[in-house]
Amino acid sequence: MRLDYAAISDVGRVRKDNQDSGYAGPHLLAVCDGVGGAARGDIASATAIGQLRRLDDGPVTDEEHADLLGQVAGALHRAHDRIGELVDENPSLAGTSTTATVALFDGQTLAMGHVGDSRAYLLRDGKLIQLTQDHTFVQTLIDDGQITEEEARHHPHRNLILKAIDGTHDLEPDLFSVEVTPGDRLLFCSDGASGVLDNERLADILRSGNADFAAVELVRASLAAGSSVNVTCLVADVVEGDLDADAETMLVGAAADLPRKARGAGMTSLFRGHRSGDTGELEPVRAEIPDDIGFAIPSDPIDPEEVRYAPRPPHRFAWVRRFLALLVLVGLVWAGGAAAWAWTQHQYYVGEHEGVVTIFRGVNADLPGVELSSPYETTDLEVDSLSQYDRGQVEEGIGAGDLDAARRTVANLVSEDTGSAGA
Repeated sequence: MRLDYAAISDVGRVRKDNQDSGYAGPHLLAVCDGVGGAARGDIASATAIGQLRRLDDGPVTDEEHADLLGQVAGALHRAHDRIGELVDENPSLAGTSTTATVALFDGQTLAMGHVGDSRAYLLRDGKLIQLTQDHTFVQTLIDDGQITEEEARHHPHRNLILKAIDGTHDLEPDLFSVEVTPGDRLLFCSDGASGVLDNERLADILRSGNADFAAVELVRASLAAGSSVNVTCLVADVVEGDLDADAETMLVGAAADLPRKARGAGMTSLFRGHRSGDTGELEPVRAEIPDDIGFAIPSDPIDPEEVRYAPRPPHRFAWVRRFLALLVLVGLVWAGGAAAWAWTQHQYYVGEHEGVVTIFRGVNADLPGVELSSPYETTDLEVDSLSQYDRGQVEEGIGAGDLDAARRTVANLVSEDTGSAGA
């Protein structure tokens, strides 16, 4: 089997820059949604595509077939490492990151890799199936049964993602395989589409026309539905036939725009001003992409994203982290106190208690409100019968390493007291 595909990305009606990037080729479908606003999410998504597209360099061999998921994971980690290198080279990019949803096709199976809230869908026999699960705060609420899918679309924290490729945090992508059959249609899209179009509307559009028509209509419908972010859609049909080694690749979004912007070309929305089904003539970008970001980063100000940062834990659980930190602190203090108390119970000294020489267990010191020693053994030797020197020593406390040493000290005091009495 092979793929017939189309890809389109639009900056939308609100944003000044497109931070989405997409790639479609004979063996690879990938969409990345840059996160970071002023930290240049467009750089992150374009860099990720630059690494991922290497999976499409040639046909997957039989020897590699068993490790398709390993190839996808490796490409995601290379993208992760490259973004980390860019941040090290240019600290102003700190905080940039990108989602990634990618599929490597070997003619029978899709090896899927997923991080973030871009999505992949499968339309089979007219039924739409969501292949990926969002790594978002609202998805955790949905999983816990606290809100519904529809409520999630309007949640104030719906754009808060918990996993992304940022070159800093540990990368743990979802990896899985999907068997496809002729007649299947695939959709890979950024949240600019899935965030405003429900499954019924997505399925309705995907059921009509060829891949080019469906991709264009999905973007148009997303903007008409009020999407306020960039919109990227890749549509691919699984058809019978051999893979076409000479098939053109399609590159859209920031990965295609940034080189042109570096040359001074302005970017505008393909759909700006459209309110109906008239999309006009749309020419998808078909181009090769450099292996790395080899162009200057323009200095034009961009529209910062006010809500979306990643990866970051949700604010509503901040009290849980503080409570756990307090518990850890209390536990450490308690453990330290218990260890100190246990040590004192193996210490002994000779002192005075109710007028007689007494062996105490503990240390010869007290803290406000806390007694660190207690009488352990009393003797018949009265303190007043001791010499003035010995009496002073006992009243101050005579240290002993252990119980036997304390008893020897008492024996010496008795012996001296007996000798004094005999004299």
